[in-house]
Amino acid sequence: MYQALYRKYRSQTFDEMVGQEVVAKTLKQAVASKKISHAYLFSGPRGTGKTSAAKIFAKAMNCSHQADGEPCNNCDICHDITNGSLEDVIEIDAASNNGVDEIREIRDKSTYAPSRATYKVYIIDEVHMLSTGAFNALLKTLEEPTENVVFILATTELHKIPATILSRVQRFEFKAIKTKAIKEHLADILKKEGLSFDEEALSLIARRAEGGMRDALSILDQALSLTNDNDVSLEIAEEITGSISLRALDQYVADLLAHETQQALSDLDTIFNNGKSMSRFATDLLNYLRDLLVVQAGGENTHHGEAFDKNLTLSQETIFQMIDVVTKSLPEIKNGTHPKIYAEMMTIRLSENNQKVHSVQDLPDNVAQEIEALKSEIKELKKSLQSLEKGKPFKVTKVQKTSFRYKVDKDKVMTIMRETVADSQKSREYLEALKGSWNEILDSISPQDRALLMGSEPVLANSENAILAFDAAFNAEQAMKRSDLNAMFGNIMSQASGFSPKIMAVPRAEFDAIRSEFAHSLKADKDDSQEETTEATKEFIPEGFDFLADKIVLEEES
Repeated sequence: MYQALYRKYRSQTFDEMVGQEVVAKTLKQAVASKKISHAYLFSGPRGTGKTSAAKIFAKAMNCSHQADGEPCNNCDICHDITNGSLEDVIEIDAASNNGVDEIREIRDKSTYAPSRATYKVYIIDEVHMLSTGAFNALLKTLEEPTENVVFILATTELHKIPATILSRVQRFEFKAIKTKAIKEHLADILKKEGLSFDEEALSLIARRAEGGMRDALSILDQALSLTNDNDVSLEIAEEITGSISLRALDQYVADLLAHETQQALSDLDTIFNNGKSMSRFATDLLNYLRDLLVVQAGGENTHHGEAFDKNLTLSQETIFQMIDVVTKSLPEIKNGTHPKIYAEMMTIRLSENNQKVHSVQDLPDNVAQEIEALKSEIKELKKSLQSLEKGKPFKVTKVQKTSFRYKVDKDKVMTIMRETVADSQKSREYLEALKGSWNEILDSISPQDRALLMGSEPVLANSENAILAFDAAFNAEQAMKRSDLNAMFGNIMSQASGFSPKIMAVPRAEFDAIRSEFAHSLKADKDDSQEETTEATKEFIPEGFDFLADKIVLEEES
């Protein structure tokens, strides 16, 4: 029976783990020094080696012939763990065994000593799927661990793990594997299999894997199933991944560069008619523009073609503007009901923006006349204001309502600002703690949630609330629509910052305006208070002694 590549080439030693050198080194040293804890938590994106590392760790701590923390993979214990037949190493899927009864059974059985191995190891995969009751049952086991029993928990969603569990385990963060490392590993596997390949094809597969080695091997398996001559070509990789042909992107960008809007729309139609996803097209276009910038900056050129070289003549300013247009259009293309229409609108904007960059000299010659006209309008406005002050009516022009904007709860923001001012020292400590751990918090959430929070930063915080300022009002609105926003941040912020406030998303421009208004109100209140104090002082000054007004200070009666 054919064995999938991700199973056939699964890591069997710490040295074989790709892209997780720090984790591998730490676990090896723990085994070599016999400093094995009772509970571990492996977290990170899918396909990064969490379960494989757990099995290697189980083999290493039980292998009688281990050398420098590495299992021998030759003894009976190692063979049985690899095959999954050793009764002392139990692998459990929490997605299907997430009840209280299952965890209680584990707790009861963990009290028995291992039969063959040195350590009894429980590997609980997707541990975030456990119910609240099951977590409580597991917590009891972790609080009072049995000797020679090790729990290895694995999860892709760290923020769903209760803080009480996190504080009782050793945490290991598995990072997304770099594209270069994935590509090199795929090349080694194909060489072992005696198959030929195209370097660009492996680069494309590695990018589509998005940091997961298992995903990369699965895509490679599909590509090998499609090929007839045992050659992984770029065309096959594009077909399997649904990626847009590099030649199609070359032509599309060339038409935008030549301001051929109709031809660019025709290129888009061809791509769409070939069954390609418009969201995938926009993502591939971003990567293409990124490659242009990298090559212009002196980076490696992974594209080999005259069309790409011609597109390198685009200025960096133009490329950055194109990236900005694509980035703003991407949410509409991904989430909209008519992605092709949004992609066409994006194409027209790209062509027009590109043209505008190169036509700055087309400014009107009568700029001076326009300025004079504006000056006369300002004079008329001044006259209208003067007539209003004198009580004379003047014609009011109705202002057209602008398009819908995200409405910020101004009163709530003002309330939070007043609370922070009341205890400024404590609020400053909360804000600094949140800012210091912000990057850690972003790393702990999913890529989708992280993309939503890009361009945001904490600007105000107290024990109960935290305000995030967003560069894009759209992202702020979408963040506030998330009903699980506070739940998602609860455990993570509690661990990273020491407190768990309610999150409020505000566009940066709106926040600056509210803050300015708040500052003016504080200044006005202060001036009023000083004026009242001055008037009260004057009442107590005898006639003829006004010159002593600045020397007298009133004290309140106790």
